[in-house]
Amino acid sequence: MHDVIPSTISSDWLLLAVSFACFAVAGTATGAVDALAPTLGATALAITAVYCVAQYASRVSRRTLAELSFALWVGFLAVAGLHLIGLETVGTAVPGNADMHALSLTAITWATFLTACATTTFLGFREYGATSSADAPEEQVLEGETSEYSTR
Repeated sequence: MHDVIPSTISSDWLLLAVSFACFAVAGTATGAVDALAPTLGATALAITAVYCVAQYASRVSRRTLAELSFALWVGFLAVAGLHLIGLETVGTAVPGNADMHALSLTAITWATFLTACATTTFLGFREYGATSSADAPEEQVLEGETSEYSTR
């Protein structure tokens, strides 16, 4: 029988997707209503989203987290550029329901912004002293950590 390297079936990207979706819903949940229930629901979703980003950040390497953070900030700036044009203008330019397009763009804007903030924050924690078990051995050597073996 062949020796098989065990691999995980679940993907870390699922955590990121759940986080993105929670941030999108939380960002648009209280847009038009000043009520307590939607605010509490949005807060619970945002807390869930931050937890998912924290779990994702603890499972990936520092480089992956930095690249993701950069990509999310670029994505946020691209989507935020549509706000300069106007969400109603963009919504009417695309076939379909203009209000739904504007709401979707608002949700994407909130999700990219909050996910970029969360990944950047956890990257900062990792860079400035918080320990992580997800660092690759080559990153530990480059950072000057010594091994258990003597070099005499």
